[in-house]
Amino acid sequence: MRTTFSSALLSIVVFGSLGNACSSQDVEQWAKSNLTSLIEVYVHLHKNAELSFQEKETGQYVADKLEAAGCEVTRSVGGHGVVGILANGDGPLVMVRCDLDGLPITEQTGLAFASKKTATEADGSTVGTMHACGHDVHMTSMIGVAQYLASSKASWNGKIMFIGQPAEERGAGARAMLDDKLFERFGKPNYALALHCSSSLASGRVGLIPGFTMANVDSIDVEIVGKGGHGAYPHTTIDPIVIAAKLILDLQTIVSREMKPIEPAVVTVGAIHAGTKHNIIPDRCHLQITVRSYSDSVRKSILDSIRRKADAAAMSAGAEKPEITISEGTPALSNDAELTERIRNVFVDKFGAEKVAKTEPVMGGEDFSQFGRAGVPSLMFELGVVEPRKLEYYNQQQIVPPSLHTATFAPDVERALPVGIIAMSRAVLELLDKPKK
Repeated sequence: MRTTFSSALLSIVVFGSLGNACSSQDVEQWAKSNLTSLIEVYVHLHKNAELSFQEKETGQYVADKLEAAGCEVTRSVGGHGVVGILANGDGPLVMVRCDLDGLPITEQTGLAFASKKTATEADGSTVGTMHACGHDVHMTSMIGVAQYLASSKASWNGKIMFIGQPAEERGAGARAMLDDKLFERFGKPNYALALHCSSSLASGRVGLIPGFTMANVDSIDVEIVGKGGHGAYPHTTIDPIVIAAKLILDLQTIVSREMKPIEPAVVTVGAIHAGTKHNIIPDRCHLQITVRSYSDSVRKSILDSIRRKADAAAMSAGAEKPEITISEGTPALSNDAELTERIRNVFVDKFGAEKVAKTEPVMGGEDFSQFGRAGVPSLMFELGVVEPRKLEYYNQQQIVPPSLHTATFAPDVERALPVGIIAMSRAVLELLDKPKK
């Protein structure tokens, strides 16, 4: 990928999609003038991905950029989180959030600036790190929005809270910042906004939907305790692997037989660990399960069912109650309906209706939801990042594009980044007060 823009390409990407002439103060014109430096920011962030809870250098870099833009910056909020306040008189407080962390994936994009960084996991293993979820795009977009709005104070009144949030991939960073009294220290926003890269939307497009857009996420660990022994004498044992096999099958009936068919839910056993040798029945068997849902009632029902079925499977074999641990829980993300419609109108006005997609809810998770749960009307919209001709080819050949969280995910940042900056800037300006004439 080139690290500079041709003016012809940028005109097609930004101005061609808008159809409106721009004054020198418009974000479209600002994006055209500043994209080269922002691409440099993106490349730096992409090459230096850090894992959840380890984003010290990333947080410092984002903090420095916000400070240089004119924000009053506070570092180390809820871990390595960053808060930048940009104030301009009386008016609403609007929060703009990005996420800082990368993933434990060794990059295979072939890009000249591909990440070669490694990190140490909690278990002591060394892993490659990569921004395979587009957080580098999210951070760069937010930095661009901060720079533009700081240079355009004549067009708005109010206060903007820029958030660099740690540990999104672990579903923990938003909660950590709230527990560090984010809103008590910096004010409770009137609105909260975020964008997220989409690997199914063409660059140049945005997408949004009111209501549920991402799911409740729960990680369940079930430790089945049996009685080990020789594989030739199973009658002297309580086989935890057999109990686990029964439980895995029983778990599949939760969604199919206990949930209403119109209530989305997923129960997946992602890992099973037990045993060391062919002829040894182990003492224990460990299951790792992910659960996805939307409503709080369905979430509770599924978790209760897992406990009940695990206890029953163990009881049927004469084993003791399994040890069950629930962790990394993230509530479902629901976009505020009124806010979504208001911002959709802004996007349609600026990009045209054909560039604003009505997206579908997915069963992925996002802890941006924590801010909505804290009582702030919130919206996360999607930013297309797939080069249009490539997406057309993928669709024609019925090929799924490289998705988020894969080693080959490479966003079309040259086209996507200016659209992200324009969309977020226009959304923020819609929510701030206009100066009195």
